[in-house]
Amino acid sequence: MKISPKIQKQAAQLRETINEHNYYYYVLDDPLLPDSEYDCLMRELQALEEKYPALITPDSPTQRVGATPLSTFSEVVHAIPMLSLGNAFKDEEVQDFDKRARARLAIDSIEYAVELKLDGLAVSLRYENGLLVTGATRGDGQSGEDVTQNVKTLKTIPVRLRGDDYPRVLEVRGEVFMPKAGFNKWNQQKIAAGEKVWANPRNAAAGSLRQLDASRTANRPLRFLSYAIGEVEGGDLPNRHSDILQRLQAWGLPISKYSEVVKDTQACLDYYQQILEQRDSLPFEIDGVVYKINQINQQETLGFVSRAPRWAIAHKFPAQEVLTQVVDIDVQVGRTGALTPVARLAPVNVAGVTITNATLHNQDEINRKDVRVGDTVIVRRAGDVIPEVVRVLPKKRPKNTQPYVLPKKCPVCDAEVVRIKGEAVVRCTGGLFCAAQRKQALQHFASRRAMEIDGLGEKLVEQLIDKDLVKSIADIYTLTHEQWAGLERMGKKSADKIMKALEKSKSTTLARFLYALGIREVGESTARILAQHFISLDKIMEATETDLVKIPDIGPVAAQYVVAFFKESHNMEVIQRLQAAGVHWVENEAAPSKAPALAGQTFVLTGTLISMPRRTAKARLEALGAKVSGSVSKKTNYVVAGEKAGSKLTKAQDLGVKVIDEDEFVALLEISPSP
Repeated sequence: MKISPKIQKQAAQLRETINEHNYYYYVLDDPLLPDSEYDCLMRELQALEEKYPALITPDSPTQRVGATPLSTFSEVVHAIPMLSLGNAFKDEEVQDFDKRARARLAIDSIEYAVELKLDGLAVSLRYENGLLVTGATRGDGQSGEDVTQNVKTLKTIPVRLRGDDYPRVLEVRGEVFMPKAGFNKWNQQKIAAGEKVWANPRNAAAGSLRQLDASRTANRPLRFLSYAIGEVEGGDLPNRHSDILQRLQAWGLPISKYSEVVKDTQACLDYYQQILEQRDSLPFEIDGVVYKINQINQQETLGFVSRAPRWAIAHKFPAQEVLTQVVDIDVQVGRTGALTPVARLAPVNVAGVTITNATLHNQDEINRKDVRVGDTVIVRRAGDVIPEVVRVLPKKRPKNTQPYVLPKKCPVCDAEVVRIKGEAVVRCTGGLFCAAQRKQALQHFASRRAMEIDGLGEKLVEQLIDKDLVKSIADIYTLTHEQWAGLERMGKKSADKIMKALEKSKSTTLARFLYALGIREVGESTARILAQHFISLDKIMEATETDLVKIPDIGPVAAQYVVAFFKESHNMEVIQRLQAAGVHWVENEAAPSKAPALAGQTFVLTGTLISMPRRTAKARLEALGAKVSGSVSKKTNYVVAGEKAGSKLTKAQDLGVKVIDEDEFVALLEISPSP
């Protein structure tokens, strides 16, 4: 059907008008129209698009919902990692943070941007040429889940940016949350429907955003606030964080009205106290405030440490404490064999969360606090930290209570327990014989950051162990299709999926494999360092404690555990069985002699690479000992400029940083095979 220019213009004007009102309503919190008139405009546009489908554009206000439900979320790799923040719980820790930053910057005072720490779900929004193309969860910081269709349903998130001066690529980071009023109303509806209620607004926000059917997300009372940027190409931004936020608001992205700029740490602490007093009256949940050094060039100078920036810190609110009673004390056995006493509590509500358990840590802590079954205790909960018993109220203690002592045998496998000299932890000696450790070990092995065996979750692991189908993690690769299909809530299709996931997991990386083994003190970072340094698993297994402690960031404790792990014959047997089952990664034992060529070198990738995805390029650089940064500074050694390179290329040229094209980059990588 031919559409007249008049109709086309009418639709375009309606889209522009509705988007403008969305901006004033959701971003500026200053609506220009009553809801009834806004609804009339929306219905008029819907009627036009229904009559003339060719008028529908991807950024039309009517297209926020309508995509086909997904079967699963795909992965999105963050061009720049979404790092977590270091925490401060005392004023002195904030002052120490400021002191360290001033010393590194060699200045007397620092200007801070201060803002609320929202209790929701961190997300990344990627805009290209002003159009929202990807929405992703934070995930593990390196990659998250693709929730593009879901974030498009949030009216606080513009599908198209306002104006025309935005960068060609703009990644916006912020928090999706559920306001208290919406959370309470939603829970009331669930109660009326006889459904299970949400525990707290944070869980409600996370669960709502991760619906496979975007139309369900659209019905949830979610909001979004921007607090940072990630990757930016093809445009320049101000040199102050606070000014960048104002720019985001001008482009249609909501920001917090509670953010301020202050001059020193005392002003930061005053802001903290002010917000703490307002906490209960705020329309949404927060668990603290955040201090960010406002000058971007100072942020770049300070850089990052491990998973956190050196230029920002979260000042958490005091833990909330309540009274309850210890009903019983149980013992949990972890994947490393550690026995952890857990207090079973009479249910008590803390900030919208019902607490029924609290950790007692170890026997020393039980003795120090003298916690007994029947005691009335004060329980503390702070953010996501596991609740703990703070102290006992002896005057409320019932008569005839007995001091609690951890059992001398593992409550799961009945093996002897031991306490190593110098350690507070009591451990089961059952090793892989202990069913509890097998469950934990297998869950860890299959987890997303380890072998990433999709579908092998806690319930399935429990069945495998309880039915004695798996005695070591290697057994999962020998189970037949019939064995998988015979498990509860499984079937032919589910068995097909798990078999495919197992086959896919066999192709991994050395770093992931090391992490998956569950060696004590070997987390993701340590596993990556070991893999990059040694390249070969055989060389890691042969390494002595002396060899290991020579590696930066590998301490004596981690070195001791690594050596001890590979000395155990049953561990070696499991590794051999895993490799025999087909678990593999690219390994080149000759590479370490050449790796120093890029050790200590910092690279920045910009633009599009034709020969490989950016994730592969980053992995290959890291395998050669290089560091890959998301921003250009004087400390950058190389900038790799692909097609349509943006502002990073310009900045590199201004700073005199060496720029290489893709051909030069590929030639540089030839000193080592792709990891």
